Amino acid sequence: MDGIAGFMTAEHRRCDELFADAEAAVAEGDWAAAAERFEAFAALTVRHLLREERVLFPAFEERTGMVDGPTAVMRQEHDQMRMLLDAMREALHDRDVDRFLGDADTFMILTQQHDMKEEQVLYPMSDTAFGSDAAGLLDRMQDV
Repeated sequence: MDGIAGFMTAEHRRCDELFADAEAAVAEGDWAAAAERFEAFAALTVRHLLREERVLFPAFEERTGMVDGPTAVMRQEHDQMRMLLDAMREALHDRDVDRFLGDADTFMILTQQHDMKEEQVLYPMSDTAFGSDAAGLLDRMQDV
């Protein structure tokens, strides 16, 4: 898979791997590793969200005219993800395993549904809408 869909889907998978690493460290009670792994996961996740919000979504909306379509839903879900990231960070700080894992479960469910919508709908639509211009858009996203 190439193009926008390939790049962004691969980034989803990397976020999933980092998330699993952080969650495992919390479950093991290794708080130092958990904090380090969580921050790596959170940094990539936020960067991914910003790539979409600052570059992909505005370009998609301009190209397709769909302002209240899939990108509006994605932005709302991004806000929910950020709130859960903050909640998990606070649970880590408090060394509260149950709270962290509970928020992590909620985050995982939200993210799986969100990623599926992007991977099956938004990214393929973006690749179609941009065609040969997708490479330039990808370059701009990687600069974020």
